[in-house]
Amino acid sequence: MRILGGTFSILLFAATFSGQTPTPKPISEQVVVVADRSGSTIGETPASVTVLSKPDLDASAAPTLDETLRQSVGFSTFRRSGSRTSNPTTQGVSFRGTGSSGASRAAVLFDSVPLSDPFGGWVQWERVPAIAVEQVEVLRGGASSLYGDYALSGAVNIIPRKAERNHAFSAEAFAGGQDTFSGSAFAGAGWQGFTFDAAAAAFQTLGFVPVDKAARGPVDGFAGVRYTSFLGRAGREFGKTASIFLRPSIFGEVRTNGTGLQTNRTHIRQIVAGGKFSRRERLNAEWRAYGGTQVYDQTFSAANAARTAENLTRIQRVPAQNIGGSLIVSGVVGEHSLVGGIDARQVRGSSDEIVYSNGLATTKVGAGGRETAFGAFLRDLLRVGDKLVIAGSVRIDRWQNSRGVVSTLSLASNLSSTTLFTDRNETAFSPQAAILFHANDRFSVYASASSSFRSPTLNELYRTFRVGNVNTLANADLRAERATNAEAGANYNLRSFSIRSSVFWTKVDRAVSNVTLSVTPTLITRQRQNVGATRSAGFEIEAQTTYRRLHLSAGYLFADSRVVASDPTLVGLRVPQIARHQFTFQARYHLKEWTLALQGRASGKQYDDDQNLFRLEPFAQIDLFASRRIGKRASVFAALENVSNSRYSTGRTPIRTVSSPVNFRVGFRWN
Repeated sequence: MRILGGTFSILLFAATFSGQTPTPKPISEQVVVVADRSGSTIGETPASVTVLSKPDLDASAAPTLDETLRQSVGFSTFRRSGSRTSNPTTQGVSFRGTGSSGASRAAVLFDSVPLSDPFGGWVQWERVPAIAVEQVEVLRGGASSLYGDYALSGAVNIIPRKAERNHAFSAEAFAGGQDTFSGSAFAGAGWQGFTFDAAAAAFQTLGFVPVDKAARGPVDGFAGVRYTSFLGRAGREFGKTASIFLRPSIFGEVRTNGTGLQTNRTHIRQIVAGGKFSRRERLNAEWRAYGGTQVYDQTFSAANAARTAENLTRIQRVPAQNIGGSLIVSGVVGEHSLVGGIDARQVRGSSDEIVYSNGLATTKVGAGGRETAFGAFLRDLLRVGDKLVIAGSVRIDRWQNSRGVVSTLSLASNLSSTTLFTDRNETAFSPQAAILFHANDRFSVYASASSSFRSPTLNELYRTFRVGNVNTLANADLRAERATNAEAGANYNLRSFSIRSSVFWTKVDRAVSNVTLSVTPTLITRQRQNVGATRSAGFEIEAQTTYRRLHLSAGYLFADSRVVASDPTLVGLRVPQIARHQFTFQARYHLKEWTLALQGRASGKQYDDDQNLFRLEPFAQIDLFASRRIGKRASVFAALENVSNSRYSTGRTPIRTVSSPVNFRVGFRWN
């Protein structure tokens, strides 16, 4: 069964983009961010915002964007492993202990276009080559009043790189352990008002065997990936007031998932058109229109207890299509900075499966549906004198799940059955209010309260899947998650030193979780359910400083995340995949032609399941990076990940899987 689909959104937007800084700088009043839709400096943003600049990205020992973002305290995906070796359906983002799952609980955008998978809500990080990224802004805390769906716990805004001169060229190639090879390039040019740029990347790694050596059997193999990605852009500028562009993109990957029979493939094609208009620097507009198709293929299997034999259980194909667009307009009226907008989207997708038993195909299953949504928002940021900033925004979203269907066909009897699901409508109202007070030039405090939401994806509603010995059932009766958020914080800046801290409280009603239904020695059966309510409360601290050529930064998060309303046997238990303690540390040193960097992160224990039976122990990891410039444009570099070779647990359901061992890469850059 193939279902066509689309996404359309219209948003009113104006933003000031900050360029690349030649040397690392601490968070200060002068850093401009657009993650909060207002184009304000961090010092005037009543929210928790972290910026990863181009130097931060270039000095990361990890070659992928999601693993670099783990240095932003509070950032987490469904499991501790990264996109190089994890199934893409586990790469949903969450912040501040709201709970990780396959579907993202944070909005992720690249050039103002959603990067999340339209069918499943997970994020294909490899679609954006690192060489094509100029800056990444991380907004923590409920952001649905600005971004709508998926922004229940925050937003990640990825700003694309643009050619700084009439002609620009950059390239990178590296090779390393685990049979890893990669090459990428960025090129741009301008001519008589026209601009062109393109980025391409190819990457492959054999990966490693994720199953713990003590439990490993003949069926266990490597988890790795091979992918290619291309982004193009052609634009036309009309003076200094208007521009338009067209950006096509193609992405394809093939993955091995740890056994001989478990593999998956993804093919995505997308085209984005956009433009902007400004008038006298007081009225700005920016629009996007996008559409694409994708196909996701995966095989599932089951291994016996001794892991000596593996049987195919399902072959699955998930086709989906989407189209969309965006338009954002803002203006300044006196001391008011106004941003407002509307958006609409539609997504269609299906899951087509062949079920196997004892090596024979027994059943065909087709499931899918359509989601159509509409939203509108308005934000006002008011400056009262030179000390007070008041911000307020409101957004309303309405969506419909329609044409939901599950059909089965028995291949033995040729008998079929079809279940049609009733069309459903939901509405979400997402207000937000915040205030920031500058006590003086160095110290400020802020407070905010908001409501946010996440609607269930078509994947959660209709697609059943199995990973190893865990079978997860769909649930067509899922309703949207609703969150109530409150936070307060303080910022202090003194020359090259800055520190930001905040306390937060978030309650998620109707939280979607994988609830265990039954457990046997060979099969764990779960279902996606609205479990009642979860609550996450805690605080975070970030600090950074620059002393001559040395740049230091660190962050700590405490998040007590628990189930507070649900099945009595679950109340009081910890939310799965959330650690109470997270710590990150980064150091970067520049000496003439050399750049030396260290990144470290540590995490407390967490649980792999809703019943808190499968404990994942605390861990710590340290990575190293070094580069040396050769001439004006060339440099060589080396990176070492997991220096101590820590093999910490990434899963225990019930087979223990572990993280990557120590790994290295060496490479060459031209910029």
